[in-house]
Amino acid sequence: MCEKHRTDSDSLIEQPSTAGPCAHPGPCGPADARRVVERVISECCRTTRTRCAAHALSDAQLVASELTTNAILHGGGMTDFHVDVVGRGVRVCVSDRSDRLPVARPPVDRQGRRPSGGRGWPIVCRLAQDVQVSDLPSGGKCITAVVPLT
Repeated sequence: MCEKHRTDSDSLIEQPSTAGPCAHPGPCGPADARRVVERVISECCRTTRTRCAAHALSDAQLVASELTTNAILHGGGMTDFHVDVVGRGVRVCVSDRSDRLPVARPPVDRQGRRPSGGRGWPIVCRLAQDVQVSDLPSGGKCITAVVPLT
């Protein structure tokens, strides 16, 4: 549907890329990730004159935000970020330094209290039509989530 995009750290303008997912450094945090997702989706929908569902942008931004937050808080820091539009969805890839798989926390602890946090991974799994976790050769992992645009 659209070319792959990467973030050029000097200009923050997405440029065509021929590399695979999770191949390029990107934003520093969740707010930057949301802006990149918005630019990639807006450009793709404008270029192809494709109508994107009203909730698609906010869903993709939320997934990108949760994945980057989790990489920062639980993964030892984000090492790569990649966004591109594939078919009828937007693919968000976030890499971090940790080999640990993401887990969903129980909604309540043993004493029946609701812990703070722990909702990001279930949100990602609910909004994405496909989620994959891949080990990276140099250590760490890459989480790829495809969020439907329609």
